[in-house]
Amino acid sequence: MQAVATAPSRAAYIESLDVAEPSRAYLFRLLTLNLILQVFDGIATYIGLQVGFQEANPILLASFGIVGTGPALLFFKLKASVLLVVVYWLAPPTIAAGVLRFLAAVYCCLSLGPWLAKFLAYAATVA
Repeated sequence: MQAVATAPSRAAYIESLDVAEPSRAYLFRLLTLNLILQVFDGIATYIGLQVGFQEANPILLASFGIVGTGPALLFFKLKASVLLVVVYWLAPPTIAAGVLRFLAAVYCCLSLGPWLAKFLAYAATVA
């Protein structure tokens, strides 16, 4: 009789990967990337509003009318940056790495890409 090979369980497979915990240096690079994306988003939003683009975030848009564009952007970006630092320092390294990677991807897709496209389109019409 021929023995049938069975696949290892999912848990055994994951344990066999022996994934190392992310280093502090790697987490710091992720934190730095996220902080740079926050700065970019704040500056791009401010400049975009100056040339006539609209803000898509209704909460941020409402705060513009209350405290002004600059102070509202500064407050929101500062709050986001502080929360990024909190994740960096307080979350377990594996969780922190996942959160910081996810947030960087979100900001690349929902801020960096769209703002760059808007500014390129704007530059093409002005030039």
